[in-house]
Amino acid sequence: MKILVVEDERKVASFIKQGLEEEGYTVDVAPDGEQASLMAHVGEYDAILLDVLLPRRNGFEVAAELRREGRTTPIMMLTSRDAVEDVVRGLDAGADDYLAKPFRFEELLARLRALTRRGGAQRHEELRYGPITMDRLRHEVDVDGQRLDLTPKEYQLLEHFLLYPEAVVRRTTLLEKVWEMHFDPESNVVDVHVGNLRRKLTAAAGTALLHSIRGVGIMLRQDDTDAAGH
Repeated sequence: MKILVVEDERKVASFIKQGLEEEGYTVDVAPDGEQASLMAHVGEYDAILLDVLLPRRNGFEVAAELRREGRTTPIMMLTSRDAVEDVVRGLDAGADDYLAKPFRFEELLARLRALTRRGGAQRHEELRYGPITMDRLRHEVDVDGQRLDLTPKEYQLLEHFLLYPEAVVRRTTLLEKVWEMHFDPESNVVDVHVGNLRRKLTAAAGTALLHSIRGVGIMLRQDDTDAAGH
């Protein structure tokens, strides 16, 4: 699952990010309301943890804008302002839950799990393509009913391919989305991990599912004809 944390206090943002990543989540951080709005528009997130008191635009404004545009991503407000009127304003703006600071991380996790379960229909808790089924709540992948043993990076790569099946995904995109790195022409980290994932999928499915499109990127596709000709 991918979470957007919107928090301008660096220590708090780092604490939340580290804790969620240790629980297996993929986490992006936005330091202000403008950046949060931009990232929420271009990225696909399973939930947004949104601070209220932010530079440039406050959390109420960000939540309200996302809801006006029809975006259904679950939103949890995080703030030290726990007065009733602030809670009401946050919920009226479109937030699904509200957690006052300071909070215990265990409570944040529990409420995040509940939040993502409630929003599951819109977020696609289960991703399917051909023989592949991914349970994003349990972090489990089956291929033709066979459980696949994937590393965290292999899981994140497959999740991205399942979100965009039969579309060419560029290596630069994978490097930035999965490793949060800018393109390095000398790095073969994407090819190594995609190669390992490809072998596991092929062994389980009995046919190739990941195809290299020479000079362009990688595609998840059911047929076993490589469009790159190799």
